[in-house]
Amino acid sequence: MSGKIVIDVERCKGCGLCVWACPKNSIVISKTSNKAGYFPAEAVDSDCTGCATCATVCPEAIIEVYRDDAKSESGNKSEPSLVEEKV
Repeated sequence: MSGKIVIDVERCKGCGLCVWACPKNSIVISKTSNKAGYFPAEAVDSDCTGCATCATVCPEAIIEVYRDDAKSESGNKSEPSLVEEKV
């Protein structure tokens, strides 16, 4: 299973909770500030599994998680699907 995260960097305040929570070290704090002056979290190439722990702990709810584990009816991999967490 592989995953991908999308972080809204303009709304991120750089609290670092997602960085701390990620079991695969798929998120780092940027060295470049956003328009609000915060240093936002950003996704890095890694072994993201799409576990959605980062999205669960994000106080701003600005992380979307996509997972590639779904298969189509023909048995081929389908497009990545958005993981919906119940918070």
